[in-house]
Amino acid sequence: YKLSVSPEMDIMEYCRKEWRGNTPAAKRMRKGYEAVAQKFASIRRIRGDNYCAFRATLFQALSQATQLPRWLQSEDFTMLPENLLSKYDWIKQWQLRQKPGKRMRETSDEIKEYLILLRKKWKNISEIKGPLEKQEACDKLFKNEEEEYSLYEALKFLMLNTAIELYNADKSGRRVPVFSWLLFARDTSPNPCQLMHNHLNHIGHSGGLEQVEMFLLAYTLQYTIQVYRLYKYSTDEFITLYANDPEEDWPVVTLITEDDRHYNIPVRMCQETML
Repeated sequence: YKLSVSPEMDIMEYCRKEWRGNTPAAKRMRKGYEAVAQKFASIRRIRGDNYCAFRATLFQALSQATQLPRWLQSEDFTMLPENLLSKYDWIKQWQLRQKPGKRMRETSDEIKEYLILLRKKWKNISEIKGPLEKQEACDKLFKNEEEEYSLYEALKFLMLNTAIELYNADKSGRRVPVFSWLLFARDTSPNPCQLMHNHLNHIGHSGGLEQVEMFLLAYTLQYTIQVYRLYKYSTDEFITLYANDPEEDWPVVTLITEDDRHYNIPVRMCQETML
């Protein structure tokens, strides 16, 4: 059985194990890890399936959650699947995890269950005061495969909702973030329906999140996702923030990637950084 989030390991020890050679790539990675080690002491490896961007982001968000985000508090949050399906018939083709060919009502009910679970877990974990107990609760959640994957399905559906909102806002002449133009400028996602068919339905099955979808995830969660992109060490893109124009009060989660495909998480901020 693969752990979803491995126990923590010293960050430089991990780097020495992974990047032994003297190739330019190995040297760059080591420099990148050294830079991360200025801020964080340890690393936790994230299970490498096509959900790893969700897994890393959600784990970090829940690990530091102290309250329920505003968008999870709204009264009609759990009515979202029903409301969207009543407006957009094409959402019936939403691909549920390993459960293709479900009827519309069941799809809507199932997604509703995922959203309720997401709210419940976020609320429970954010109410835990002690950092150790909070960490234990997160570890426990990410060992429960059924619940874990249900949360990713909830996130995917929320991303679709955000995409629909952005698309409609742009069409009616309201200001939208730059990534939204890029998202719908792709041949494969000129509108939310195609985004669902060609991208969201495949996340976790045959593909992970592309760069522009990392922005969509950040915008959906109302979190800034800060990523150390190690292969970009010594360029402007070494530390990339997903959400170009985040609101002031958006919390920040930090991830590490060596290739923009797989994500791990740095943990234990060094004392000086915290001060």
